[in-house]
Amino acid sequence: MPTDPPASPGFLASFRALGDGLLATAQDRLELFSVELQEEKFRLIQIFFWISAAAFTGMMTITFASLTLVYFFWESARLAVLGGLTAFYAVALAGLIVGYRRFVARLPSPFLASRQELREDRACIPKEN
Repeated sequence: MPTDPPASPGFLASFRALGDGLLATAQDRLELFSVELQEEKFRLIQIFFWISAAAFTGMMTITFASLTLVYFFWESARLAVLGGLTAFYAVALAGLIVGYRRFVARLPSPFLASRQELREDRACIPKEN
């Protein structure tokens, strides 16, 4: 009984396997990207909520504290108090701007994991010389 040698997969089968591998890799990267996009959206909504709440309560506090202070010094030093409050608010604004810039500089880069995975994928592909 003669035995036939095992049939080697043809070119078409190899091409299909390669295509399937490429599509699976692309699907994994797209899924990772969509997860990161959802995380970024959720983080943005959280930041917007906290900034809105802080801005509203801060403005109400500043408004009523300023009105109380000006009312208290209405007869004796109204212009000095208004000038002092203006200077104080200008310095506070400058501090907030500096703090915000530092905060933004420390934020992680968006889609870092997706970009890292793509870099690793490219490193696996041999380069022609």
